[in-house]
Amino acid sequence: MLDFTSDFAGDNLSPAQTSEVSPINDQALLDAYSNAVISVTERVGPAVVRIETGPKAGSAPGQRGGGLGSGIIISPDGLVLTNSHVVGASKEIRLRDTEGVVTDAHVLGVDADTDLALLRANGSRDLPYASLGNSKTLRRGQLVVAIGNPLGFESTVTAGVVSALGRSIRSVSGRTIEDVIQTDAALNPGNSGGALVSSAAEVIGINTAIIQGAQGICFAVASNTAQFVLSEIIRHGYVRRAYIGVSGQTAPIPRRHAVLAGVENKMGALLMQIEPDGPAARAGLLPGDVMIKLDGVDIHGVDDLIRVLDRDRIDRTVSMDVLRLGRLREFDVHLVERKPVPRQALAS
Repeated sequence: MLDFTSDFAGDNLSPAQTSEVSPINDQALLDAYSNAVISVTERVGPAVVRIETGPKAGSAPGQRGGGLGSGIIISPDGLVLTNSHVVGASKEIRLRDTEGVVTDAHVLGVDADTDLALLRANGSRDLPYASLGNSKTLRRGQLVVAIGNPLGFESTVTAGVVSALGRSIRSVSGRTIEDVIQTDAALNPGNSGGALVSSAAEVIGINTAIIQGAQGICFAVASNTAQFVLSEIIRHGYVRRAYIGVSGQTAPIPRRHAVLAGVENKMGALLMQIEPDGPAARAGLLPGDVMIKLDGVDIHGVDDLIRVLDRDRIDRTVSMDVLRLGRLREFDVHLVERKPVPRQALAS
């Protein structure tokens, strides 16, 4: 008979010795975890501000106060990242730091497609700030800390792990936000725009959404996406994207049409409306056409189409493959730059 007793750790220890080892190791792990959270909070916490929008409460008889959210100071001269739905179309924006100091701010630019906005605090002073990290280095199970102002409770800290990477969620504009971080760090209304921070005290996400009724399913826009939006707003005042002038929906492709056309797509982007005199209309596209390829990229639905219409395709003529009445046709479409969405359109 085989003897497995030697495979178990602790077999050579007495019961007294075993009871002494485990608590010490557990305590060491708990201390390391606590110290990591404390360190992150002390380093990044002062850079997370409360954002108040709209008129101050009680500023006029019968007038209600504005909304509340969170933001992250990312430069000492007062650049602040937050969510576009936090600022909306508000003209009055105030920042309240951890010491209770209130500063007025103004909007430099918003991008509803990624639910991000960039503000600048009025007045020049040396502010505490946090650095954006590289979200591509994240791994599932990694410790993260969320800092914000949930339900108006300022400077609240919660901790958890990265639950999943590469998620996609729908933004307020209807466009899909790609490469979203899922976390179980507790978030509530008011956390929006706050920081999701790694144990290295780098901001690796901007908290943006929770699923109502779900337990521990929360989302943050990846810091790499935020870095791209930040650079675009600083250069242009908005994020540049290509425009084709259609509205559509994801639709299945009948198998007989796919076989007849010699394509493998099971799904495509069904064009429902064509804007008059838009790029698609000038190219000869019609409602009912099903797009299956644009500029050499397979299109399996509206999300794929949105993803392809990036700034690199602005002012370019690209080929488009569509199925029309089951037959494959190719069109040349000259893409233009999409006009930025007015902030007034973001008002809820």
